Amino acid sequence: MSPRRNFIKIHLAALAAAALSMATVPSFGQGPVTLLNVSYDPTRELYVEFNQAFARYWKGKTGQDVVIKQSHGGSGKQARSVIDGLEADVVTLGLAGDIDALANNGGWVSRDWQKRLPHNSSPYTSTMVLVVRHGNPKGVRDWDDLVRPGVSVITSNPKTSGGGRWAYLAAWGYAKRKFGDDAKAKDFVGKLYANVPVLDTGARGSSITFAQRAQGDVFISWENEAHLLEKEFGGKFDVVYPPLSILAEPPVSVVDRNADRKGTRAVAEEYLKYLYSEEGQDIAGKNFYRPAVSEKAKARYAKQFPKLNLFTIDDVFGGWSKADKEHFADGGIFDQVAARK
Repeated sequence: MSPRRNFIKIHLAALAAAALSMATVPSFGQGPVTLLNVSYDPTRELYVEFNQAFARYWKGKTGQDVVIKQSHGGSGKQARSVIDGLEADVVTLGLAGDIDALANNGGWVSRDWQKRLPHNSSPYTSTMVLVVRHGNPKGVRDWDDLVRPGVSVITSNPKTSGGGRWAYLAAWGYAKRKFGDDAKAKDFVGKLYANVPVLDTGARGSSITFAQRAQGDVFISWENEAHLLEKEFGGKFDVVYPPLSILAEPPVSVVDRNADRKGTRAVAEEYLKYLYSEEGQDIAGKNFYRPAVSEKAKARYAKQFPKLNLFTIDDVFGGWSKADKEHFADGGIFDQVAARK
């Protein structure tokens, strides 16, 4: 082969390799990228602040502008919207079962999604607490007080809301620990929901019902939402920590099918990883979520997070899959309890 022909062959091979590299490596800085984060109800304030921080970080790292759009609603309802075609790049939902539903109904996410990020892909944790009107006129101190006659309880629908589901599970777990069997736990939860005048589809809707529409004596609330009410309404409400509650681990995931189709995987993955950064963990703590991994953030916000006696969903229910099937499937225990009202 002549030197010229050999040179041409090598040159063409180099061009082909360069073209392949350009096709497979994300090209940052060539115009803005947009992400859609489909989230559950009470994270609005958290992600307003976090999105701004991530946009600054990404611009500094890559030179590319990123715009993050938000969608909020009840966690189960949000998962169903993604299954039905809402083009989320990432989901930040209220419970693992809702992301499992994305894996099981259309393969929107990989089945190993919980292994892709630290702490089972939960960058922050929370729990369920009780919010009462200032001075606690009904003397609410524990879950037992929610089944007393004349105590009106506000909570959201566990069929559509992550917060509603955690509230149900917290009450059931308390009753199971106290009374020792499922029949008595079911009776206890039935009495509690008999005291619920309205079931909103999401936790933020229940918050509005309690705080702005002045319904109910006590609101079973996400911890972060409870502190927001306390902060925003100037002493109109008090937060009551029951002696026993549930450890809530709101999870996050890239929506693989959408991110790959839209070409946003690199920025979507980095967006979720940044929740675990020192800045991300600090923003979580500032917005009343318990930082999951940063010791600095845990120490900084320790005073606003009392140490609690918490059980997990695995402890009492044998995991999400079992709990979903027994309690929240059509005709399950929640439907039986609700039908008794």
